[in-house]
Amino acid sequence: MELYTVVHTVVAPVSKAIWRPTVTGLENLPRTGPVILASNHLSFADSLVIPIVAPRKVAFLAKSDYFNGTGVRGRLSKLWFEGIGMLPVDRDDPRAALGSLDTALEVLGRGEAFGLYPEGTRSRDGRLYRGRTGVAHLALTAGCPVVPVGVTGTEKLQPVGARLPRIVPVTVRFGEPIEVAGRYDGVPPGKARREITDEIMRAIQALTGQEEAGVYNERALDA
Repeated sequence: MELYTVVHTVVAPVSKAIWRPTVTGLENLPRTGPVILASNHLSFADSLVIPIVAPRKVAFLAKSDYFNGTGVRGRLSKLWFEGIGMLPVDRDDPRAALGSLDTALEVLGRGEAFGLYPEGTRSRDGRLYRGRTGVAHLALTAGCPVVPVGVTGTEKLQPVGARLPRIVPVTVRFGEPIEVAGRYDGVPPGKARREITDEIMRAIQALTGQEEAGVYNERALDA
């Protein structure tokens, strides 16, 4: 039995029992085959909450620091993040963006689910920022659907600086899949990626009700 199955079998039921998240639209998430889950991003906890409530394994990227620690604590951290389906990425490496896309395509190529945040980094003011087109590139390259996800309440679950999560209401909404395969044949790639990304962000906003910032979100040093 793989590590993910062991951890998820224990963590998911316990987490649901403690936090009792409200979850809607699970029927919109295909149970098999490659799919991208594109979510808004309010907290680091988003990458824990979504895999916990999803009915299938969802891989997210996480800072490589979480996998490279030393000693017992470092090994436990590595096992924990691997166990919940996280994949390491060195965000300080200028080539990390390209590497992230390659990693995502490998996951999708195996017929698995990959989660990402089109905003690029978490929102510090609660607004929904403009989406970056990497999500559309992945969807077009893999020929797979995108399921928009709207998460609310996670910014209060574990605010920046808090060592332990709090018990607060959290809601996760899965929207209807957005199919891209065959829709943009003959459309210039740049235009296709922008239109798809904007469609995804509109779907996310409809799920969350967030105010739209209208600009890109720049990564903070501790994001």
